Amino acid sequence: MTLSFDPPHLLIVVGDYYAHIAEELVAGATESIKAVNGTYDLIKVPGAFEIPAVIAHADRATHRPAGRHYDGYVALGCVIRGETSHYDYVCGESARALMELSVEGLPIGYGILTVENEAQALVRAKRDQKNKGKDAVVACLTMLSVKRRLNMGGV
Repeated sequence: MTLSFDPPHLLIVVGDYYAHIAEELVAGATESIKAVNGTYDLIKVPGAFEIPAVIAHADRATHRPAGRHYDGYVALGCVIRGETSHYDYVCGESARALMELSVEGLPIGYGILTVENEAQALVRAKRDQKNKGKDAVVACLTMLSVKRRLNMGGV
């Protein structure tokens, strides 16, 4: 991906409930960020449900003098269906909250896997396959580019 702006500083927030899957997603994401000479910070949280709150807190902190500035955010994690409805609530509510933040203007790359089993997650997380961590960074950078273009008055 070629950027039409300075290298970004991104925040990766990863739910590491399934640590081995999270590690692969983060590896793919960080490779993509480094490929555009970007920088990043990484925050680990217990699961996907906590990711939107951290992104919201980080964005609010950028408006304080001592807060870190992030150009965009990458949400990574994995939710595997179990025997209860917990899966549905975690998937739905984390996606809804991230979409609300995105509509408010935050460039967010969504890389939270929602799968039926671990095998499906591994196919989507392995670096030598279709790594959704990489895809989430590309989505974040694309939205950042669009946001900057629109804020500058060009379309």
